[in-house]
Amino acid sequence: MSEFLDNLATAWPRFVDGFWVTVQLSVGGALVGFVVAVVLGIAASTGTAWLTGPARVIIEFFRGTSLVVQLFFIFYVIPTVTGYDIGSLGTGILAFGLNYGAYGAEVVRGSLKAVPKGQWETTTALSMSYPTALRRVIWPQAWALMLPGLNNLAVMLVKGTALASLILLTDITEVADRARRTMSTYEAFGVAAVLYLAIALAFSAFLRWLEVRAHRKLGRGKRAPRRTEDVEAPGAGAAMQGVNA
Repeated sequence: MSEFLDNLATAWPRFVDGFWVTVQLSVGGALVGFVVAVVLGIAASTGTAWLTGPARVIIEFFRGTSLVVQLFFIFYVIPTVTGYDIGSLGTGILAFGLNYGAYGAEVVRGSLKAVPKGQWETTTALSMSYPTALRRVIWPQAWALMLPGLNNLAVMLVKGTALASLILLTDITEVADRARRTMSTYEAFGVAAVLYLAIALAFSAFLRWLEVRAHRKLGRGKRAPRRTEDVEAPGAGAAMQGVNA
């Protein structure tokens, strides 16, 4: 144990540096991915050909091609063609955001479609425009539905950042690989596993908090009174709240 602690103390500064690189990739990729998911998910759910068509093409392209290929393309090909280099960290954030954002777009689209049809009909009866209906009635309900799926994707993104070493970033995995020179393999990658777990748990806790908050806003939280009409028509109150907002 003492030998392990001594080796860990020597390697710890490098692990800290790798940890922050992974955090930047995870947070940056999650933010880019969320924007991509919302834009493409809404576009794909409109049913309008000139919006749905391009959105489907982009979604299927990034879902259907390898993340490794996307990393290499952005890192090596785009700077060669355009002469503009966004660097290793920028490449990682963009590639992870686009890839996981494409998967997230399906979560967003599915959640919007899962909102009861009566809610959409209510907004039509009230002569709401699509943006107003989406913002005041549909999105609050879809947001609560999509958070578990986005939570799962966020954890997958954190683990996916282990590919960052392919574009010359010294992340947790790269540091662990180098630490094998002074530590045993299971010790080095054991430390890496704990660091990845810490980041994933932080993401998961934050998104679970958002989920609880979203349900409480819809009157479905633990503090909300249970009423028969709420059980029979989930989300019905959200439409009226949106109208009265």
